[in-house]
Amino acid sequence: MVSVVTHPLVQHKLTLMRDVRTGVKEFRELASEVSLLLAYEAMRDLELTTETLETPIQQGDFPVLTGKKLALVAILRAGLIMTEAIVTLVPAAKVGHIGLYRDPETLLPVAYYNKLPADIAERRVFVTDPMLATGGSASAAIQSLKDAGAQNITLMCILAAPEGVAVIERDHPDVHIVVAAVDSHLNDHGYIVPGLGDAGDRIYGTK
Repeated sequence: MVSVVTHPLVQHKLTLMRDVRTGVKEFRELASEVSLLLAYEAMRDLELTTETLETPIQQGDFPVLTGKKLALVAILRAGLIMTEAIVTLVPAAKVGHIGLYRDPETLLPVAYYNKLPADIAERRVFVTDPMLATGGSASAAIQSLKDAGAQNITLMCILAAPEGVAVIERDHPDVHIVVAAVDSHLNDHGYIVPGLGDAGDRIYGTK
């Protein structure tokens, strides 16, 4: 299932990210802000219970989070900016990292790093990667999480291509995808069109 977050703030900030004139500092800030707004949508069904406590006025029963603990897993390197933003919302969440890069010739994912919380199987997992292009890296990352025992997985991306969405829906139909937009298509180099360029390069100022 794909959820496109159409909130005006998300769409406005995404447009600013697309602009070739947007510099590194502003792009990085916008990526963090959009990530927080995506997390708001992706986590809207977190379970609540009540806790009895006293306010300065009186005692009462008030909602607190319950259910599975959370894990945020960044697909390196670009997913870091999203995880670093979202962890400010859920500071008790554990953080994992999966290192993958796309071979420029085959466009297939190549793994180089994997470090996950030991209790990942007991946690609800939110995977972060700004771009869902071919879908190969995200699918491989999700498979490695499943191999480690994770069962409840949500993929959060700022921008997606239909081809990448189709790969995740084919390989992992149980994974919920939350994005700010699904663009037209991929070009011959595997870039999203119209897209916003290479998210990692624009976040970190590299080429």
